[in-house]
Amino acid sequence: MDDDVISIHSSHEESGAEEVDRRAILEPVVQRVVDALGGYEGGAYRMGDEVGGCLRDLKKLWRKDDTDDERTVARIFWETRVLPNDLVPILLATAGKGLVEDKRAIACADLMTAMTWPIDMAEELQELDEERDKGTDYTQLMLSHLNYKAALLTPGVMQALFGIVLPPISKPAKERKERDGQIVNLILHLIRNLIFIKDLPANTHLSADQAEYSSLQTRLVKALSETHTLDLLLTIAANTSNDPLFNASNTLVLEIFYLLFRGVKPRLLAIDQSKQPAQTLHRLLAAEDKKKKDLARNASSRHSRFGTTISVQLKPSKQPVAPDADTESPNDPASSSRPLVLHRQAAITQESGSVLDFAKRSKARKSNKIDELAREDNLSVEAKIVLQGFARESVESSFNPFLRSLLKDIKSERPKIKEKDHLRLLYVTKWFLEFFLTSRSNEKAVEGQRKWNLGLVAEVTDRGWIIWVLKRMRQAMDEKPKMWNELQAGIECLTQLLLLIDIMSSSVISDSQLNEAATVLQQQLIYNGEVLDISLESLRSYKEGTQTLTYLNASVHLAYALLRMLERWGKENTGAVYVRKKKPGKRKKTTGQGIADEDVVPDVENEPDGDSEEDIIHETMFTFDAFEMKFANSEITKTLLTYLSRYRDFDSPEFMKRVVNLIHRQVVKAKAEGLYFNVSTLNLFKVILDDQKSLPKDQSSKDLVKLVNFILHRFFKALEGEPFLAVEAFFPKNRGHWKLYSSWEPERKGRHERETVEDTRFPPEVQVKKGYSWSEQIGIAIAALVDDGKTELVQWVKNILMLVIRQRNKIIEETDKQPKDDDTDLDDDEQKLTPSAEAISKFTDYLVPYISDEHAEAATKNSILKLIFRLLKFTIYDDSGEELQWIVPAAIVPSDLQSSFNVIDQFLQHPIDLDGKKASQLLTKKLRRRRRRRSPSNSDVELADDDEPKRKRREKKKKEETQYKSAQFIEDSDAEYGDMEAFLEREKALRDKAVMAAAQSGKIGTMRATGTKKRRRKGKDVEARKKGKVGNPENQPAGESSADENVSDREDHIFGTTRRSRSSTPESQPVPRARPRPRPVPKRSTISIDAMSDSDAGMDTAGVRRTGTGRLVLSEDDDL
Repeated sequence: MDDDVISIHSSHEESGAEEVDRRAILEPVVQRVVDALGGYEGGAYRMGDEVGGCLRDLKKLWRKDDTDDERTVARIFWETRVLPNDLVPILLATAGKGLVEDKRAIACADLMTAMTWPIDMAEELQELDEERDKGTDYTQLMLSHLNYKAALLTPGVMQALFGIVLPPISKPAKERKERDGQIVNLILHLIRNLIFIKDLPANTHLSADQAEYSSLQTRLVKALSETHTLDLLLTIAANTSNDPLFNASNTLVLEIFYLLFRGVKPRLLAIDQSKQPAQTLHRLLAAEDKKKKDLARNASSRHSRFGTTISVQLKPSKQPVAPDADTESPNDPASSSRPLVLHRQAAITQESGSVLDFAKRSKARKSNKIDELAREDNLSVEAKIVLQGFARESVESSFNPFLRSLLKDIKSERPKIKEKDHLRLLYVTKWFLEFFLTSRSNEKAVEGQRKWNLGLVAEVTDRGWIIWVLKRMRQAMDEKPKMWNELQAGIECLTQLLLLIDIMSSSVISDSQLNEAATVLQQQLIYNGEVLDISLESLRSYKEGTQTLTYLNASVHLAYALLRMLERWGKENTGAVYVRKKKPGKRKKTTGQGIADEDVVPDVENEPDGDSEEDIIHETMFTFDAFEMKFANSEITKTLLTYLSRYRDFDSPEFMKRVVNLIHRQVVKAKAEGLYFNVSTLNLFKVILDDQKSLPKDQSSKDLVKLVNFILHRFFKALEGEPFLAVEAFFPKNRGHWKLYSSWEPERKGRHERETVEDTRFPPEVQVKKGYSWSEQIGIAIAALVDDGKTELVQWVKNILMLVIRQRNKIIEETDKQPKDDDTDLDDDEQKLTPSAEAISKFTDYLVPYISDEHAEAATKNSILKLIFRLLKFTIYDDSGEELQWIVPAAIVPSDLQSSFNVIDQFLQHPIDLDGKKASQLLTKKLRRRRRRRSPSNSDVELADDDEPKRKRREKKKKEETQYKSAQFIEDSDAEYGDMEAFLEREKALRDKAVMAAAQSGKIGTMRATGTKKRRRKGKDVEARKKGKVGNPENQPAGESSADENVSDREDHIFGTTRRSRSSTPESQPVPRARPRPRPVPKRSTISIDAMSDSDAGMDTAGVRRTGTGRLVLSEDDDL
């Protein structure tokens, strides 16, 4: 028993013996079963008696490879040649003779499908074990697939396979069984396998047998056409929505389409194939002629009889090497002065360094992949004609329903949808769209009618399709690592969609419905913003060696098509357009129904609600100039230069046209020529200028030379103004550094061009907790700065106050003619320097200077220092830049400034007592300031474009200023009011009149007609009634009514409905206060001004000031 146990459970260390035993055991079994299938007698194949059982045994043996990485059974099958010698004759003897429902024929097709199943080499190599599978070789299996493909292309085989699939399809839907669907699925998989097998590359040096394997795809395409298999595929694709049997195979048909069409470019298949050989020959001859000219340009002249010998010395300043200095090491620096002898004529006219480079061994560079999605099949003209007709019939009959059924299955998340089906659907859609657009452009319209009407591809303009494409592209960008192949397919599909929309909106299309649909699609794509972001991100994310060259070409094409469409659309539509802005907050959690925000593309109603504090602006206004400025990016420039460096490989002028157009947008339209001020870029431009004679003679190449010369001219012009640019050219121009050397200028915005948004540019401001006086707040702020080690900022504030005090005292001395006497005491000095109204009118706002960057940063970002500035009544002059500009208002007299100076000096010498608390504990954050920004609207545009309202506003403003300045000459007298008794009688009469009018109208006289909500007033009577001033203008105080009415009229005229809608927001639209009314005093009294509120400081230019409570203060010598 012990021996039996040991023999059953063998050791894992004997892996090599186990493999040998596996092949030794399986090979005789397979050989006996193959021999029992049958054989040839008299030139005809005769099947064995148990051929059905033998076929089932072979299928069981084939399943042994499911757990074998070496594919032992597959290798044995290939060595026995069971498929060409037995399976093909059995299939021809059964299905080939009409027995299409014979189980033996179906079993043969099943084995053929299994033996030709595609081998994923990347996946197979990853699963190999480093030790056990060290000698595994897959070349034998790949060669076996080529032989199987050649065997199945034997005449009659494809017709027999087509006959097997006909009976299940011909049955009515109610009579079909599950086996019928399996048979159809089996034959379609076999067709898929044959198309997947790649031919050998064409090589004239191969033998006749090997050369046959380079044209198998051509034979397969012709066989599929002759046996009407392609018609069967079209039938399945066109009826996937009507027949459940066809719907179950739509993903398989999609893969067949992908494999068929990826081997040929759509733009080459859309042209006349009968002329293509001549065009190919012409293209090859032109390439050969160009190569000969390039070689002749650098070759030696045939007129040179004795050749050329030139001596080049690298360092002429060094002493020449003595002839006997043979012992000197060749690596010695002194040996570098040896002369070098060149025997090339090119050294006479060219640089010696470039001639020396000819002899150097070039390093092997890693070649870039051309395309991982497509391949180049060696198809004959006949095969291309077949594919051309098949593609045309697909577009005309099955494109829309086939695309609709696949998208429906994808959205329903059916189990048959695999991950690779998304990629195949994107690629097939892109291929058919490009084929359709190319065929339409080559077609000549007959009597205004076209065969290729836009309705044939209408499904791609559906909103659901666009949502799905953008969703897949977004997922490909978010994956780690990114799914570059699927992203490439999405970019190409999106590019063709943009070209289709561009055609729909062109003036050639006379259908108004198509034009309107194109306009809606363009607006939805712009509002969604995903297309705009993808076009920029695809160019920024390109890295040479990571993505393929086709990805680079697709990204450049997308940017070119999108910018052209946006530019044309912007010229035709001048109205306001908005683009949805991504939310900076966290993403919403996913639920069982999928991702929360995936299907949000063009509609506003689908946009999720967000927090008002986090998402202040949900959409921003789109302008083409602003988007073009985003295109001015250093990473995008690097990608464009990488694309341009391959100009010798361009096989069409269209490629050169695209890259020249994009570079022109950066350099000329965005004024970002500084992006190209790099040494590597200048070297590329030098190569292009040296090679301009060999460039094609088309317009795009001429434009390239002009653009290069323009950039070089700007570079040398900038170098004259800034010589340090010669050093900066060795460093990248990222993070906006290119703006220093470009003609770009920041946009200047007006006062009312921005709407109210939360200002998050600067840190939040702080304030002292309630319960402290003004001087105590100053002391707490100074203590907080001292605790932070910012005592120098307090000294800076003292210096600012001292400088302003001296400046304004000097103005007082010069104006009031009161020279300062040093011998007088402080009280006398203050009495002499009391400013008059004329002296105050000469005060100007003092702009706080920033001596160092530390001061500028502190005045902008230090919340405690800004608190001190506000307590000292300093105001912000400009907050639109990166730094805040503070001013000392002209309304603050020197005595107030001196008081503030004394308070600061006192608390700096004797800090405030906080009862053991820290000063920072007594500070709290204030709400953020809000910047005012007017959202553009049609009414604003009309007002801005109208010159008449502007003229009226200027006249009213001038009149208001004149009347407001006259307030300093107010004289209090009884004559202003006339007889007091008459005045009171008039007031009583007006009140009685108002009561009578209210009784007639049925309303209470003291009740407002429109409730308590504040509204705009129409008419001077309503305004006067609101302010309680009723009567004739001559009975009102001087300087009171007219100025206020002008202000009200001006604001109502400018803002219109905007003012009414914003009246509920006190921060964005403050209510103007009524001007104070002086009380009647004896004629001898004059008004003295003591203080002015901070809010009114900028309004008074003539010396009249107000207190913080809005009341005028009379001098102490007035008797009231």
